[in-house]
Amino acid sequence: MNPLLAAIRGRLVVSCQAYPGEPMRDPDTMCRVAQAVAAGGAAGIRAQGLEDLRRIRAALDLPLIGLWKDGDGDVYITPTVEHALQVAGAGADIVAVDGTARPRPDGSSLADTVTAVHERTGRLVMADVSTYDEGVAAVRAGADVVGTTLAGYTPYSRSGPGPALELVAELARDLPVPVIAEGRLHTPGQASEALRLGAHAVVVGTAITHPTSITRRFCDALAEVMPAPPHDRPGAADGKP
Repeated sequence: MNPLLAAIRGRLVVSCQAYPGEPMRDPDTMCRVAQAVAAGGAAGIRAQGLEDLRRIRAALDLPLIGLWKDGDGDVYITPTVEHALQVAGAGADIVAVDGTARPRPDGSSLADTVTAVHERTGRLVMADVSTYDEGVAAVRAGADVVGTTLAGYTPYSRSGPGPALELVAELARDLPVPVIAEGRLHTPGQASEALRLGAHAVVVGTAITHPTSITRRFCDALAEVMPAPPHDRPGAADGKP
C-alpha cells in the first residue's frame, strides 16, 4: 500500500475548510486550525484553496488531501485538469476531484484528470462520488481512492441527515481501492461505525472545524427546552402572543 494511504488507515482525517464570506475563510486561520487538529491526533488534513494548501503544507508533515472549489456549476470540486495540476503543485499529496459523471467545465473526463495528475505530478487522486456506480466508474478511471463525499449532494443520490454508511459498506466491500467515509459524520460513534463497515479512513469536517454549525446545534437544542423570550417572538412588538 502507498505509504500515504497506510499512514491514514483506520484513522481520522480532518477537513479544514470555511464557507465563503465567513470570518474563518482565511488561509492563515485554516492553517492554524489544521495545526490544532494535528495536535489533537488527526492523521491527515483535507483542505481547499491553493494558498490554504501551501500554508498547511509548509506547517505540517501530515498527509494532505487537497482540492480547489471553483465555479458555480454542478462540478466545482477541482473541476478541471488544470485545477487538479495546480492543487498538486500547491503541495497536496492526494488531489481530491469530483468523481461524478456530470460534465466538467473543460470537457475533460475523470480519467483525463487522473492520468494528468499521475503522469505529470506523481500524486494520488481521490474521487469524490455520490453513488455506488460512480465509485465503480472512478476505479475504472484510475482513481487511487474513492470517497463518499458527495453522497446526498447530487440530485440523484440518496440524502439524509446522517452519513451514507450503507454506501460506505457497499463500496468498501466491492472496490479494490481504499474507500474513505466522508460527509455528514457528526459523532465519534458514526466515525467508528464507518470503520467497522470497511472504510479505510474517515474524514470529518463540520463537526470539528466549523464553529458556526457547532454553536447552532447547541442553540437549537437549548431552544427546544427554553422557548425564546417574549420580545424575540413574532408579533411581540404589537402585543400579540
